[in-house]
Amino acid sequence: MKLNVRAQSAQNLHNNSPIVLVHGLFGSLDNLGILARDLVADHDIIQVDMRNHGLSPRSEEMNYPAMAQDLLDTLDEHNIETATLIGHSMGGKAVMALTALAPDRIDKLVAIDIAPVDYHVRRHDEIFAAINAVTNAGVATRQQAATIMREFLKEEGVVQFLLKSFVDGAWRFNVPVLWEQYPHIVGWETIPAWDHPALFIPGGNSPYVTEAYRDSLLAQFPQAKAHVIAGAGHWVHAEKPDAVLRAIRRYLAE
Repeated sequence: MKLNVRAQSAQNLHNNSPIVLVHGLFGSLDNLGILARDLVADHDIIQVDMRNHGLSPRSEEMNYPAMAQDLLDTLDEHNIETATLIGHSMGGKAVMALTALAPDRIDKLVAIDIAPVDYHVRRHDEIFAAINAVTNAGVATRQQAATIMREFLKEEGVVQFLLKSFVDGAWRFNVPVLWEQYPHIVGWETIPAWDHPALFIPGGNSPYVTEAYRDSLLAQFPQAKAHVIAGAGHWVHAEKPDAVLRAIRRYLAE
């Protein structure tokens, strides 16, 4: 699958590996833009719309082996031999899945607020309900959509995040497939150990990376380090971008 991407060349001459930025569920390539704007100083940057999101193609298949293949196809398309991959949430799992498919193509790996585990929990049913309510109401503007969504969602930040994908009265993600394939998105199939330094950046207030997942994480990423961002929830990079960028830059410099 040929994903929709935004490619930017580094502002300064460098010999650093390119960075691929991978968003999470209900997101788009704009979501990690706050990281791209900093890292493009000395890295070529590729931001991707994942399948069934943004302007990328639609598919009935939505699992991590398929998403990892999409990322590998993107590297090939841009003639990138090795890259640093940074993913948030679902995007972090897609990046981790790539280590099983093409371990030699990854220079460094950063997973933001996600662990390589099957969560066995539905955290997004209210979001699906809000999205479907907007669709059923047939509204055309983001303002109208926001009013409807606030009946379902308490966090204004989540409403604003979702609205970024509401364009001309339509959602830019494939709602039926995301609902149908949701068990695959929160799920996980254990992968072989990738024995290279990897950075995990959990939010201190988030339930996504906890001590309970430590053994599973280290079995698959034995050289993993964690940098917990205190006072942040699941949207770590949006809530504390400076702290996240400091952690990433320290890791890239190692």
